[in-house]
Amino acid sequence: MCDKKVLLKLKRIVYRLVVRPTLLYGAECWPIIRSHIQRMRVTEMRMIRWICGHTRLDKIRNQVIRSKIGVASIEDTLREARFTLVCVYKKKEHGCTSETM
Repeated sequence: MCDKKVLLKLKRIVYRLVVRPTLLYGAECWPIIRSHIQRMRVTEMRMIRWICGHTRLDKIRNQVIRSKIGVASIEDTLREARFTLVCVYKKKEHGCTSETM
């Protein structure tokens, strides 16, 4: 992932398909604790900086690096995953299936 010869586009794909799902595995069921979210933010930014070849000493803002890779915040992704889980449970409570919709 830190090899300069690998295209940024390929690194972005690997990040979205491998790294992020691994980081968020089972997160829909976790109790939300601010310290966990902060640790996930830090871990994500370390990985994204590593992919881009930047360090914190470069003093590049997180939003700039995120836009370069084209990923949303880990907190937003976690919120979407939890919302999807809630929607699935509500559908099951009401007896809705994909055939009846």
